[in-house]
Amino acid sequence: MTIKSIFSPQMKSTCLLPSLTIVLCLTISHVSLATIVKDGDFTKISRSYYAEKLQGFWLGQNIGNWTGLITEMDKVGTPETLPFYTDSDWGEEDLPAFWGEGVPHAQTIDFYFERPGTPWGSDDDTDIEYMYGHLLDFHKTSKLSAEQIRQGWLKHIYSEDDAPLFKKFSTSVPQRENFLWVSNEQARKLMMWGMKPPETSEPKNNSKHMMIDAQLTTEIFGLLAPTRPDIALDISYLPIRTVAKNDSAWISQFYIVMHSLASTTDASQSFALQTQSLANIASGFLPKDSTPAKIYTFVLDHYLNNPDKENWELTRDAVYKRYQLGRNDGYIYSEPFDANINFAASLISLFYGQGDIVETIKIGTLVGWDSDNPTATWGGLLGFMYGVEGVLNAFKQSDISDTYWIHRTRRNFPDKIPSMHGEDNFLSMAQREIRTIDRIVIELMEGRFSQDDNYWLIPKLIKNRIQTCLDLSSGCPGTQCLCFCIFLYKCDF
Repeated sequence: MTIKSIFSPQMKSTCLLPSLTIVLCLTISHVSLATIVKDGDFTKISRSYYAEKLQGFWLGQNIGNWTGLITEMDKVGTPETLPFYTDSDWGEEDLPAFWGEGVPHAQTIDFYFERPGTPWGSDDDTDIEYMYGHLLDFHKTSKLSAEQIRQGWLKHIYSEDDAPLFKKFSTSVPQRENFLWVSNEQARKLMMWGMKPPETSEPKNNSKHMMIDAQLTTEIFGLLAPTRPDIALDISYLPIRTVAKNDSAWISQFYIVMHSLASTTDASQSFALQTQSLANIASGFLPKDSTPAKIYTFVLDHYLNNPDKENWELTRDAVYKRYQLGRNDGYIYSEPFDANINFAASLISLFYGQGDIVETIKIGTLVGWDSDNPTATWGGLLGFMYGVEGVLNAFKQSDISDTYWIHRTRRNFPDKIPSMHGEDNFLSMAQREIRTIDRIVIELMEGRFSQDDNYWLIPKLIKNRIQTCLDLSSGCPGTQCLCFCIFLYKCDF
């Protein structure tokens, strides 16, 4: 299935009615994960193949997270942190972050791997997604309620008062650390005081609602609703609105849509074309004239008009001048954790990475600001698209750890591996997510299983709606183009 966006920068989605209507076009061709059922009403996806892809997601996300963490907040555009990193800094010494510290796991800017026998440590770029996966499985539900989210946060995430003592370095003074920052931290406090989402992200309650936090915590909801961004955005609404509103929430939607549609890409195309196609579609979910929509257009245009597709630094410097210094497109820079500046940085690594997981993570590590976020996001998405073996081959590694230590940062999870308290592995994580998708397919998508239970049969959104969509999308090209509507139930993002 080749996916083509019918959105131009001037045709972005808006929310003018109680429901948001978005029109997309699909052209049927070769399909990898998904195959088209003969009657045309369903998309068929292998459950076992999808589980392997989910393991690739977790592997790629952890490689990206811990590689990007090396340079997190090293370069944030302030005089004391300039100049920015360039390609020439790869393999060189890691400089301290703007708060004056390095990282304990690496002194050199390079790809970071954990070997078998040593688990990947949980971090805020992965651990709340892990928690949401656990909660969905624990409650045997397709969609978490506000109270389930609140109770989950209070049970599994330390407060500032009850967090264990933590030493970043062997010489550090032990301090209590709950591994929450900015909007996540404020939301946890509000929940402790009895508040639930979406109130926890309202500006009057949470002054950090425009920070990057929701990106870190919600991408996985896209993968839990394969081929169906309408369902993905529905089940992610409250998790997004736990910590984000407006720009930061729309940006999170962008990533979720890309993850949801990642199972529909044309495997005969290059990963560069696949990822660009996904991004173009997802950009249509950014409200017209919003700051994120303008950022997307600016970064994409700058990339397309740059004759040297290896010179990503040129676009990064343009982003810095236009947004951090220039305050353009309705954006006023506040902190290096801002969702908008990091959205721009993330797009740079996506476009110039051209679907290459190695190059994408490398650029994301060097680009600046909150660097472990784009690396974790794209590492996860491309890891899903590549699968485990594809990730190993891309990094020219024969074996990388497939275990995960959630109790490094979070608490009260069941032990999956007896030898280590709080340890899990990517296979069991993927299996839990498959069980959740099973429920989502039946309960929310009104789909079914194949006779041998090896495949999901997921109803397409075009069913009984083709003419309406054609009416809405006059100009949708070609007789093979099937147009469908996506009705989003929450328009107060």
